[in-house]
Amino acid sequence: MTGPVRLTEYARGGGCACKIPPGELEAMVAGLVPACGTAELLVGLDDGDDAAVVRLDERTGLVSTADFFTPVVDDPYDWGRIAAANALSDVYAMGGTPLVALNLLCWPREKLPLELAREVLRGGQDVAREAGCHLAGGHSVDDDGPKYGLAVTGVVRPEELITLDAGRPGLPLSLTKPLGVGVLNTRHKVTGERFGEAVASMAALNRDAARAAVAAGVRCGTDVTGFGLLGHASKLARASGLTVAVDAARVPYLPGAREAVRDGYVSGGTRRNLDWVTPWTDFGAAGEAERLLLADAQTSGGLLVAGELPGATVIGELLPRGEHLVVVR
Repeated sequence: MTGPVRLTEYARGGGCACKIPPGELEAMVAGLVPACGTAELLVGLDDGDDAAVVRLDERTGLVSTADFFTPVVDDPYDWGRIAAANALSDVYAMGGTPLVALNLLCWPREKLPLELAREVLRGGQDVAREAGCHLAGGHSVDDDGPKYGLAVTGVVRPEELITLDAGRPGLPLSLTKPLGVGVLNTRHKVTGERFGEAVASMAALNRDAARAAVAAGVRCGTDVTGFGLLGHASKLARASGLTVAVDAARVPYLPGAREAVRDGYVSGGTRRNLDWVTPWTDFGAAGEAERLLLADAQTSGGLLVAGELPGATVIGELLPRGEHLVVVR
């Protein structure tokens, strides 16, 4: 190959924006129930939590998850870091600690050099090392387009589980990372501009935020990824039987995010998110740009928790169930 390789040119959608749209996903899994097993299932398919959890004994739950996606940035090492941090986040979002992970790699070996795949794996390895999680082997296939992620196994104390259905009215709602990586990644894919703060945010582990949440007694939360802030907030509201109020002026954004929306760099995934949440969201005075940012498809976003955490931004609160699942104020 001649010239620099732009990995995002091989992706139909970037990062978590390539997920199956939430409405279609809900319809697809409707009626499915977990297969019967010998261990007690603590968290399964019911509410769409971030990982499955089974009880090993009175003090230990086993957390299991898998997450992979298409390139969100052009740099293979950064993509590997971001994909690994995103997969590990599912364990952190449940209040757990990742122990061991396996690589999941799809690679078009006749289109892209294997040296680039090695850089992707190296990025994932470095983030797993930072997390104190073993990365031991995995699985690879020859595919039409590059995809990477991890299957992760971790542990959690059952009494410290963080789930979608444990919210209570009156609790504040906190967000641990700024939004905007979706529109910035879309701009990067189109123009080649690199947004260092967005890369740093996506590659950052949610480990410390999860530890702080557990220490603060938080029991309700999730992470913000492909369904956007409003999508994940609505899932929390539905599971807990509550309404989520979001104070739009308090929501933090990465530098350049508003400009990216203004200039039209909005992914199809973000627009589908907005269409999905609109029927049960009261947007108040929020205009189209604000709505798109609140629905922006995030990749490796922060934790959204019912409680206050050091360094996190309180962006709203949980209310008794009203007419809407989400109210934007």
